[in-house]
Amino acid sequence: MWEAIMKEYEEIMRKKGLPDVGQLVRSKKYGTIWRVMEKRETWMNIEDDPESKEPRMIPSIYISYWKVRDDAPPGVGKMMGYLYTLYDNTFEANWEKITKK
Repeated sequence: MWEAIMKEYEEIMRKKGLPDVGQLVRSKKYGTIWRVMEKRETWMNIEDDPESKEPRMIPSIYISYWKVRDDAPPGVGKMMGYLYTLYDNTFEANWEKITKK
């Protein structure tokens, strides 16, 4: 069971083209530059099972971003984080990688 879950985490990172820690990304909406500060495997809650009403979760990747500023050291200032799964396109829709590690 755990091997299948680990493969799903790997598949999220591969299929979604998620950035690595330290990489820079640009917000497609605002054009601002952000550095990836943290990336970890976690779980995302989804709708309860319609029949049993039991809660359900799916594997996801959490990425935290720091808004790059010339006048502040990394991690000081605006930060935000998002969960990414195989079932969404939020990274592709909102970010573009601007550096390669």
